[in-house]
Amino acid sequence: MKALEWTGDSLKILDQTKLPIEISYRNATTYKEVAEAIEKMEVRGAPAIGAAAAYGYALGALGYPGDREGLQAYMDGVQDRLSETRPTAVNLFWALRRMEDRLRELHETTDLNEIRQRLLQEAENIAEDDRRVNRLIGDTGNAIVPDEANILTHCNAGALATVEFGTALGVIRAAHQGGKKIHVYADETRPFLQGARLTAFELMNDSIPVTLIADNMAGFLMQQGKIDLVIVGADRIAANGDTANKIGTYSLAVLAQAHGIPFYIAAPTSTIDLKVAGGQEIPIEERNPNELREVFGIQTAPADVPVYNPAFDVTPAKLITGIITEKGIVSSPYSVNLLKIMVRS
Repeated sequence: MKALEWTGDSLKILDQTKLPIEISYRNATTYKEVAEAIEKMEVRGAPAIGAAAAYGYALGALGYPGDREGLQAYMDGVQDRLSETRPTAVNLFWALRRMEDRLRELHETTDLNEIRQRLLQEAENIAEDDRRVNRLIGDTGNAIVPDEANILTHCNAGALATVEFGTALGVIRAAHQGGKKIHVYADETRPFLQGARLTAFELMNDSIPVTLIADNMAGFLMQQGKIDLVIVGADRIAANGDTANKIGTYSLAVLAQAHGIPFYIAAPTSTIDLKVAGGQEIPIEERNPNELREVFGIQTAPADVPVYNPAFDVTPAKLITGIITEKGIVSSPYSVNLLKIMVRS
């Protein structure tokens, strides 16, 4: 089951808001529909958002009604619309910059059909790169997984959050496929329940042993000695190693340190943002208050209670054991080693 797939004239998007109850797809034929799908979290997860945005950019070019002279201004508007969908996940901006760079390389090309096809090819390259990178992350991360291990993960950093295979769940998949005896504890991940709805769903489909827990149970499991390591994904990694991920990740890192449990981030190098010095500079998305007042349309709190609903938090680098990338595992000092790995060919 794929989070997104190009069909030839549209982007087929798995509507993850309906999982695991219903498997439903949106066939996005315009960049506006792609933007809406990202905003509504029909497609989510930093790598998947980046790939979807790239295809959205290509759809913008495919739907452009004018002549060559006005294309750049029109595509600037397409890029602006896609950029405003989710502010924290840096893969979104990385993918759009890559698409913009490709368009600017074609500044002397006058054939609109050729430009459209080259932009579509670039989007497909981004998707294929994600497939390849996730496999490498899985192979790299497998080295830190013991032959027998209980692994805690948060939110969903699997195939549903990427083009294929996953980052944190990619490590778990690689360990399982390698014959290691692993068991996964999946946080439910309030308020959108990505762990309950998506991670548990993915792992069960792959016959990987999984137990669902409420977010506030993690510390108790650690206290009981039931967790050997924690592996989570990332939406943006600052130059000093501070990492933004789904809200609740920071709490797990604090608990892991208190119990002497390794805490790993698994993410592609496209999630590393060297332009951001530290976590305090990472923009944190705040979502609809009704995500806390309701659970999928069922009211669970007073309708007018004030709500604070940040979608992400930032885990300081000092709490992170290592960052698993397709180029290797980065360790402290992150301000030095992240830069080294980013310039590595």
